[in-house]
Amino acid sequence: MDYDYIITGAGPAGCVLANRLSEDPSVRVLLLEAGGGDWNPLFHMPAGFAKMTKGVASWGWETVPQKHMKGRVLRYTQGKVVGGGSSINAQLYTRGNAADYDLWEKEDGCTGWNYRSVLPYFKRAEDNQRFADDYHAYGGPLGVSMPAATLPICDAYIRAGQELGIPYNHDFNGRQQAGVGFYQLTQRDKRRSSASMAYLSPIRGRRNLTVRLGAPVTRIVVEKGRAVGVEVARGSATQIIRAGREVLISSGAIGSPKLLLQSGIGPADHLKSVGVPVVHDLPGVGGNMQDHLDLFVICECTGDHTYDNVAKLHRTLWAGIQYVLFRTGPVASSLFETGGFWYADAQARSPDIQFHLGLGSGIEAGVARLKNAGVTLNSAYLHPRSRGTVRLAKSDAAAAPLIDPNYWSDPHDRKMSIEGLKIAREIMQQAALKPYVLAERLPGPGAVTDEDLFDYGCANAKTDHHPVGTCKMGADAMAVVDLELKVRGIEGLRVCDSSVMPRVPSCNTNAPTIMVGEKGADIIRGVDPLPPAIFAHEMNELPPRGRREIC
Repeated sequence: MDYDYIITGAGPAGCVLANRLSEDPSVRVLLLEAGGGDWNPLFHMPAGFAKMTKGVASWGWETVPQKHMKGRVLRYTQGKVVGGGSSINAQLYTRGNAADYDLWEKEDGCTGWNYRSVLPYFKRAEDNQRFADDYHAYGGPLGVSMPAATLPICDAYIRAGQELGIPYNHDFNGRQQAGVGFYQLTQRDKRRSSASMAYLSPIRGRRNLTVRLGAPVTRIVVEKGRAVGVEVARGSATQIIRAGREVLISSGAIGSPKLLLQSGIGPADHLKSVGVPVVHDLPGVGGNMQDHLDLFVICECTGDHTYDNVAKLHRTLWAGIQYVLFRTGPVASSLFETGGFWYADAQARSPDIQFHLGLGSGIEAGVARLKNAGVTLNSAYLHPRSRGTVRLAKSDAAAAPLIDPNYWSDPHDRKMSIEGLKIAREIMQQAALKPYVLAERLPGPGAVTDEDLFDYGCANAKTDHHPVGTCKMGADAMAVVDLELKVRGIEGLRVCDSSVMPRVPSCNTNAPTIMVGEKGADIIRGVDPLPPAIFAHEMNELPPRGRREIC
């Protein structure tokens, strides 16, 4: 059977496209996903996130050795399940700063993608439990709610931030981003609201939508300069499926450039070097990679103030019973529900550091776990200047890609990351946290100088799982897609996911990716864009006043 649209990848944007395009009953849509279904209860329990970074529903990839981090190889979790990253992430609903999108238009040439133009698509997606104002709406597919299982240490952290001069902020997605507070979460009724649950589950009965799981796409079929279908692996064989209108690549910031390269679309020299026949020389494919690198503080607690001890068998069983019967307790927590945005660089255009308070130690894979109860404060530099690449290791489509975020290739990123870590350490030393925090264990009292903290970062830093930019949108020579997300030089082919973002937003990237899917769907359908937002009050970002200088 042929289809009008074939979508490769059922991640956040792919699920949005499948929903919106199949609203027209005359259009036949096929959604292909290499991973499996989200039947496991862990996908729907908020605290299931702790299992996800340890390999559940993941491709199992890693970076190449990072030459500016002493050759460190980092785990690089990318979702391999319907819903993609939205099915395995920590469910933080953050949009970034208005300045991010205004820079897309002003400096990256992406006319029509400024903040006022994209905000209506954020709102269209949203079913907000609490807010309905200039910045928020309810009634959309995506559940957005406040945390349901916070602990007293969360409030103490917020007070500690204020003691350091960082104001309380009740809504990071509202009039201003700066401050400390509780994150909004992609949850509905204390269950994860993934893109799969929000956009696919309600429309399972649509006869014009076909969803195929366990269907990895190996290449885009191009004939006479036009994408006419895809090749899908079926065991040791392959199948060609044809698209009457368009092929829509939505495989994520790693998977989308990988698929283009496998299809012979990308830098000709690289394709030749790995034995892939060149179909179209497009130099920007797989370039411009950006990500948020995370440095963290882990402290030992004075008592059982976090969820660390839930790992004991009897407490795990009780936590499960609490959740099943009452939707309360540790399982109802995403474990990273408190945080904030502040400044490492006092001259930054907008907050350039993001904090995530982890209600335990060793929550994510590769992060140290303490013997006694601990608490973690992550810090990530949000405006990286470093740029990396995604490349093929070989022509075999089943081979893992070469992922090189090129962390700290720009010395400014290293400096700001270390500064953000210093602020995180200061927060954890404030009086408000004294009843809860016994002592810092990592980096530990022996890490004093910037060189000490650099060494610590090289050994311990992790990704925040926010890669973007590898099929960037724009009009310059390195742009992969135009402003309508069409791949330059190939008819009938678009990319619609986080890879088209010209620069990484100052936040977790799930909500921005869903926005790209919403706006992209309107572009593909040829409908008029939603009217730009009109505010009762202008955005008013806080400058970093009151912050003490760190010696």
